[in-house]
Amino acid sequence: CHTDLMAVKKPNSKFQQAEEFTASVTVEVGLRYLLYLPPGYQESAASYPLVLFLHGAGERGEDLETVKLHGPPKEVEKGREFPFILVSPQCPEFRYWDLNALVALIDHIQSTHRVDHQRIYVMGLSMGGYATYGLTAMIPDRIAAAAPICGAESLKHAERLKDVPIWAIHGTKDMAVRFKWDKELISAIKGAGGKPKLTAIKDGGHDVWSDAYGSTEIYEWLLSHSLPPGK
Repeated sequence: CHTDLMAVKKPNSKFQQAEEFTASVTVEVGLRYLLYLPPGYQESAASYPLVLFLHGAGERGEDLETVKLHGPPKEVEKGREFPFILVSPQCPEFRYWDLNALVALIDHIQSTHRVDHQRIYVMGLSMGGYATYGLTAMIPDRIAAAAPICGAESLKHAERLKDVPIWAIHGTKDMAVRFKWDKELISAIKGAGGKPKLTAIKDGGHDVWSDAYGSTEIYEWLLSHSLPPGK
């Protein structure tokens, strides 16, 4: 009878062996964004805090007007003034936040505007809440404080997030991004030695951000933090 030689051969390391390589790859990134400068910026020589706001999945695309639907950009559009530089980028359609592009955007704003390097903050909602955690974990030594709303992330980031002040806000009845996912991450950060706080909005759904962004508390909390001298 016919025997399938491919099936009966035993694996032999002489045919395949493990190898690896490293290389540097340059990738071009870019984002469109809304820029808000605080009152008096043009007349002053002072440096200002920088707040990076990351929107959710519903505001992706090429129309920057949609970025104004929620969060600080919405507040600015209503006439509210903030004492910080506000940068609100837009994620391209059908994509998720590119953390490398966000780091490059921060670099760009720092090189073109008077940014207080010890007072850089990141906040975001839903998909932007995930990216708030992710970006903070990527550059924890550059972020003075982070405020994710209805976000979550992998527990593996807990160790890198432990030294950054974090205030998470989440609705307990959120069906899009489960409250327990955020709660588990906050618990893991605490387990790693961090001191994050989680505000649970009882019976709140996915949209619990309107009240938070419309208040003053979350901004005051962010601005109360700065990186230690020397960072």
